[in-house]
Amino acid sequence: MGFPQGAKVIDLMLGIPVSTTNTEWYTPYLPLLLDRESREAFKMPAQYMFKDIPVLPTDSDYIDYTVAQMDRYHIARAMVGYWEGSAGIKRAREVYPDRFIFDYHVNPNKGMDDVREIRRLKAAGHIHAVSFFPCGNNPQVPINDKKVYPIYATCVDLDLPVFVNVGVPGPRLPMAPQHAELVDEVCWFFPELKFVMRHGAEPWEDLAVKLMLKWPNLFYSTSAFAPKHYPKAIIDYANTRGADRIMYAGYWPMGLSLERIFRELPDVPFKDSVWPKFLYENAARLFGGPPS
Repeated sequence: MGFPQGAKVIDLMLGIPVSTTNTEWYTPYLPLLLDRESREAFKMPAQYMFKDIPVLPTDSDYIDYTVAQMDRYHIARAMVGYWEGSAGIKRAREVYPDRFIFDYHVNPNKGMDDVREIRRLKAAGHIHAVSFFPCGNNPQVPINDKKVYPIYATCVDLDLPVFVNVGVPGPRLPMAPQHAELVDEVCWFFPELKFVMRHGAEPWEDLAVKLMLKWPNLFYSTSAFAPKHYPKAIIDYANTRGADRIMYAGYWPMGLSLERIFRELPDVPFKDSVWPKFLYENAARLFGGPPS
């Protein structure tokens, strides 16, 4: 059978465009960019990592345009960064309440302020997950840093999955805070935490598999990787003991087009039984079964 054409999909990393410049999206990174002293100090380097970055139309309502793109590729729901006070995010929630999953991007340097913000946004029904970019904070915050522990504990308390960048970062920043081995301590200390590795875990994907074999609360999403570049260790793991741990995530429009992703997906050598879990079921289970 192979890739199930027309199958329902949950995309665990997608951005709603803010402008036609291809530099701003409602992604988890937008609040982080706005927090910095200068946008020039933290450019997302999609140009060196990706070819053929999606070009956006200049005359579209980007909320409707995004949903139209999702419909074209059977994406039932997509996870988007939550930006407090954004008219676009407010409209997306009101007009398309069943199409988006919102994640709040934390900055552990804020201490208890971010803990309180997570609780407030969750109580208001605004967010469904938390995300964390260790190398992107200023100062940087390693995956297992004591600053993050109150956030992890809050996610356990509120049953919120946390999506964490693991592996060498794309932006030209020091990589040490995202070494895969740091995940080990977090999973040990928080066995109830639903921890999802983002952005490949490269070059430590073999270690990422070992850790998933060890910790039942650890997962992996394929964000920012074109399907032809999915690590072999991850594909082999999904086809054996890890069918319930590997989840689809794209990277539109930040670096990858949906057309490219869904053109390449049929060439990924997943077993037939893996595809429904990878594309939809594992993510649905992670969030307790979102609406179909």
